Amino acid sequence: MFGKKSDSGPQGRIDSLIGAGTCIEGQVRFSGGLRIDGEVKGSVEAVAGGASTLVVSDLARVEGAVRVAHLVLNGTIVGPVAVTESVEMQPKARIVGDVTYAAIEMHQGAVIEGRLVHEQSLSGEPSSPDKD
Repeated sequence: MFGKKSDSGPQGRIDSLIGAGTCIEGQVRFSGGLRIDGEVKGSVEAVAGGASTLVVSDLARVEGAVRVAHLVLNGTIVGPVAVTESVEMQPKARIVGDVTYAAIEMHQGAVIEGRLVHEQSLSGEPSSPDKD
């Protein structure tokens, strides 16, 4: 049902939904796919070891740290973001905080107020600078 949306992410499957008009306070941990249309005041993180996709719609807002494998963002995140695979920022996307990522795609209109930190792969060993 939820997986038929065009913005359901690289994995193409959404297992859980936080609907518009819903506000959750506290930590949200999930596996698989999660779509947020409401508001989360607290961290959102995927269970370690699995492929995860977080879709944050243009109606949604997350106030807290986000850590996932894949992120498709068209809403607002206020807090640090760590994505081990790919980030897609759609036109209404806004991040206020630092973003650590392996791959990023930004559409015109997307905004990041913070530092961008590129990591080869956050799921493995941290990348080290080339030595001369």
